[in-house]
Amino acid sequence: MPTLDWLNQQDAKRVAQKVPYRLLETVPELCVGDLNTENMLIQGDNLQALKALLPMYAGKVKCIYIDPPYNTRSAFEHYDDNLEHSVWLSMMYPRLELLRELLTEDGSIWVSIDDNEAHYLKVMMDEIFGRKNFVANVIWQKKFAPQNDTKLMDTNHDQIIVFGKNKDQTAFNLLPRTDVMNARYKNPDNDPRGPWTSDNPLRREFREYAFYEITTPAGRKVSPPPGSSWRFNKEDVPRLIAENRLWFGKDGSGVPRIKRFLSEVKDGIIPQTIWPHDVVGNTQEAKKEVIALNKMDIFDTPKPERLIKRVFEIATNPNDLILDSFLGSGTTAAVAHKMNRRYIGIEMGDHAQTHCQPRLQKVVEGEQGGISKTVNWTGGGGFRFYRLGSELFDEYGTINPAIGFASLAAHIWYMETRTPLLTPADSPLLGIHNGTAYYLLYNGILRDRRPQSGNVLTRAVLDFLPLHDGKKIIYGETSRLGPARLDAEQITFKQIPYDVRVA
Repeated sequence: MPTLDWLNQQDAKRVAQKVPYRLLETVPELCVGDLNTENMLIQGDNLQALKALLPMYAGKVKCIYIDPPYNTRSAFEHYDDNLEHSVWLSMMYPRLELLRELLTEDGSIWVSIDDNEAHYLKVMMDEIFGRKNFVANVIWQKKFAPQNDTKLMDTNHDQIIVFGKNKDQTAFNLLPRTDVMNARYKNPDNDPRGPWTSDNPLRREFREYAFYEITTPAGRKVSPPPGSSWRFNKEDVPRLIAENRLWFGKDGSGVPRIKRFLSEVKDGIIPQTIWPHDVVGNTQEAKKEVIALNKMDIFDTPKPERLIKRVFEIATNPNDLILDSFLGSGTTAAVAHKMNRRYIGIEMGDHAQTHCQPRLQKVVEGEQGGISKTVNWTGGGGFRFYRLGSELFDEYGTINPAIGFASLAAHIWYMETRTPLLTPADSPLLGIHNGTAYYLLYNGILRDRRPQSGNVLTRAVLDFLPLHDGKKIIYGETSRLGPARLDAEQITFKQIPYDVRVA
């Protein structure tokens, strides 16, 4: 399979492995609504944030949508979109590698891009995801008014490149039928099976067995035009006529057409790759949406909510997990929230706080812009705001001394239970989940580093721990209790740092 070659390619392919693992730290004052939620808004470098998500979310994300900088050599306030070609490729490669690890086996990734890098991106994704897992190249009509001052040709579309993690397992939803589509079905002959439309009876190639003469009810004899043939065999014609499956026109003398009944069509339609602006929105519509949310500081090149809604209609179902690691103005998270999908949004810089957080807060409060009325959104739910914390391990592979007890406790709790620790831990008993109690002996939480009251599990420490009559998982530097005692106390001991999972 062909692969791309660019300056610093080999270094780019090693970046993901070298990214240090950092903890995610909750920022309570920026969390909104129901805090017992998996919805996450993360502020920080997306490469490091993706690495931080691996222990909890590897293989768990059903759909990834990203809108990375397009490398158009134009200056955007909120993104550095003036990247030299090889630098852009080196930026994208390790991020796509980590994104692939986060996808479920039946999941899909959708990448918005324009013509400047689309074809290079496709070859790169062939290499990372496998050429056999390419699904489609969607064309989105992003604008409808011609720009007459453009030289040569006015580009009025962007592309969305779609891959599956494992295309053989990927399944997409049908899109809902529209009233316009259903209105094409009539019932001029009062057929008891209801409305129908007529379909072409001819194939555009000659097949001898399907080239024959049909006598219409009015007695007229008709044959296929030269170079074509009927789409049904001669033996089937009497049955089709008896079942009233052929329409010969009101006077019974027309060339037969096949009747397709509305009651027999699929509940939806197969998604197609051309997405017109009147169906999924355009850049002008997207700009109006973000202006309504933030008139003082407008985000460049947003995507309309209807466009993201179409992606999620096809690729996800309610409660599926969605990830956007180039969250921008927050559209992906806003649409996911309104459509009852779980989400993780990652955005660097201050506007994670100045743009994304306020927008999602308004969604929780029930804002009525974008797709809200279409999906009957009235508010509710919540999200948690995170920032990247310190690196978990130092250069020697031990826990970084800068990591506080509360930060490591939150990570271990999430790692074990897949739920957030709602309040900062200040006790060795982190909590009880599904009947199991989780403890952490670390960083002098027992106010003394000596074994009998510190980070080592001894009999004295065990007697001091808050009681729990059931299964216990205890993290610490080491244990001085024998297997029999651990078994009797229903304790599973896990050693720091070796049992603290990362990537």
